[in-house]
Amino acid sequence: MPGPSTSLQRPSSRTLSGIAMAAALTTAFIIAFNVGPARAGDRVLVQSTTSTKNAGLYKHLAPLIKADTGLVLSVVAVGTGQAIRNAQRCDGDVLLVHARAAEEAFVAAGYGIKRHNLMYNDFVIVGPAADPAGVAGMKAPAQALTAIARKRALFASRGDNSGTHTKERALWAEAGVKPQDASGRWYRETGSGMGATLNIAVGMGAYTLSDRATWLSFKNKRGFKVLVEGDAALFNQYGVIAVNPKACANVRAAHATKLISWLLSKRGQAAIAAHKVDGQQLFFPNAQGQ
Repeated sequence: MPGPSTSLQRPSSRTLSGIAMAAALTTAFIIAFNVGPARAGDRVLVQSTTSTKNAGLYKHLAPLIKADTGLVLSVVAVGTGQAIRNAQRCDGDVLLVHARAAEEAFVAAGYGIKRHNLMYNDFVIVGPAADPAGVAGMKAPAQALTAIARKRALFASRGDNSGTHTKERALWAEAGVKPQDASGRWYRETGSGMGATLNIAVGMGAYTLSDRATWLSFKNKRGFKVLVEGDAALFNQYGVIAVNPKACANVRAAHATKLISWLLSKRGQAAIAAHKVDGQQLFFPNAQGQ
């Protein structure tokens, strides 16, 4: 089996100052969902993207999982790139992220058993109501990013090798723009999670790319709006993978299998679909579309 060295890139370490730095401190979340008495042996550790935590999905699912399986969730919520590296270091039983190529590389390298489609939503470009680059209503995200670059309007990037950052880089490439050339000027890399990056964007009056679930759950909008949405290029697929016990002897393989089986079941998929904020569904299950 291949060793732990893969082609997965490490995130940028660039950060911001002032209000941005304060917001950037909240980059990782470790949550244990205690829903009644539990033994340590009941716990299953999930290495997860931040968007699912930000959207309250685990808080919604944890009591149902405990009631049906006896498992208690412990979740490390970080960017997808960091979650994958954590799982490669055998710190986790299950990986739940949203960057398919990186997920498939994780499995191909022997760290995961099998990747499953779990659910999807979409990405959106949000920005101030004043919309200095005039992107409101544009369907093609690459067209909007080109307009932002030409205007040199502020854009806040997560810059953390997360699933959202991976998507953002692909959209810039489609637009034929190299925003890193403007790093520290109109292009600002936060090195932070989605919630912190949204706070930074709002504080600076900058555009940013967000998953819709985090945006809908975000409370500090202050007049910011979704300006670009609906294009197929903004599709956001989530996958779930059991960490391979052949690579990580400490993995709770039975727990991982039980949790993933529940998430992919009709019961789990219905529970995911039922999670809403202000009446809006945040994630759309598609476990049958492998």
